[in-house]
Amino acid sequence: MSELDAAVFRQAMGRLVQGVSVVTTLLDGHDHAMTANTVTSVSLDPLLVLVCVESETRFHDAVLEAGVWGVSLLAAEQRPLSDWFATRGRPLHGQLDRAPFHRGEHTGVALLEGSLVHLECRTSATHPAGDHVIVVGEVCSLELPDSVGPALVHYRGRYGSIA
Repeated sequence: MSELDAAVFRQAMGRLVQGVSVVTTLLDGHDHAMTANTVTSVSLDPLLVLVCVESETRFHDAVLEAGVWGVSLLAAEQRPLSDWFATRGRPLHGQLDRAPFHRGEHTGVALLEGSLVHLECRTSATHPAGDHVIVVGEVCSLELPDSVGPALVHYRGRYGSIA
């Protein structure tokens, strides 16, 4: 049996296949975005989802203050966007220049074109959880494109796709 430590835990959780999303928010006219593999459905009544946000990031502060956020579930061909929005220290201004997007009708957040699903959410609860915060949001808008290709997934530290 392995010792309980962060590296072993990360390896163990890496064996869980996860979809990859970009989560966005808008605060004071500035777009903020991050790659997330921890977007999870919570409830059907009301419609709730959650995302886990690292506490020591600028996205954390922005999403908590804004109170609204969007989720773009990435298609396999959007891997470069996942890499970009996971890059620490990327500039805040112009970070969406390489990502075609439209604004959500209910929240104004950026939703990435070509994604498999778009959600707009209003934060309904937050829960401190170690070095992250669990942000729960009520879904106020849902877009399902008519045709979709394979999904971008993450498994054992690597990207892949599933149809």
